[in-house]
Amino acid sequence: MSKEELIKNLNKDLENKSTQEVIAFFLKNFKSVALSSSLAAEDQVLTDVILKQDKNANIFTLDTGRLHPETYDVMDATNLKYGVKINVFFPDSQKVQELYQTQGVNGHYESIDKRKNCCGIRKIEPLKRALNGLDVWITGLRAAQSVTRVDMPLVEWDESFGVIKVNPLINYSEDDVWNYIKENKVPYNKLHDQGFPSIGCAPCTRAVKEGEDIRAGRWWWENPEHKECGLHKK
Repeated sequence: MSKEELIKNLNKDLENKSTQEVIAFFLKNFKSVALSSSLAAEDQVLTDVILKQDKNANIFTLDTGRLHPETYDVMDATNLKYGVKINVFFPDSQKVQELYQTQGVNGHYESIDKRKNCCGIRKIEPLKRALNGLDVWITGLRAAQSVTRVDMPLVEWDESFGVIKVNPLINYSEDDVWNYIKENKVPYNKLHDQGFPSIGCAPCTRAVKEGEDIRAGRWWWENPEHKECGLHKK
């Protein structure tokens, strides 16, 4: 069976399944499955769903070296609540030093290319290591988050990383996410209470104003169609 046929069949078979059923299917039928977590609200929902099914599931996060203190707080709270240690991948220290030498500490504000170079070193390269050898990559993407995500399916083949990519919350609304968090007492990043619907690195994330798009606080100096770092292609 080709990759295209596999993805088509998976989307058909799982179309009307709940998030819990989708997670259970992949944990049962694929050998190597992992959730990449930014420790934002959506990923915290999936962390709760996954760990309730498999206490030893692979959940990892990327520590870029420029995260908010509140992000470390929710990592700690998550580890304590579920009795786990989320796997952490760091950027290559030599590459970070070279980045500083070539474009300074805040060169990412100067151009899209420099910003993507920073993302490449701090996020993409560690993600490649984290995904190496995996069959399935689970993400917390939602279609409503961004103009770059509206057409994402439940299951897709990620050519960049050579892995099946599963988006169990793709059709969730923001209310769906927060209702789950409240009902299940899931730890969450307190920046969400301060107007941060989307949270990334501290220099590249700000609170949004009332009526703004939920991704408006990410790389706010760029046009909306550019607002991906390379982790998730259009």
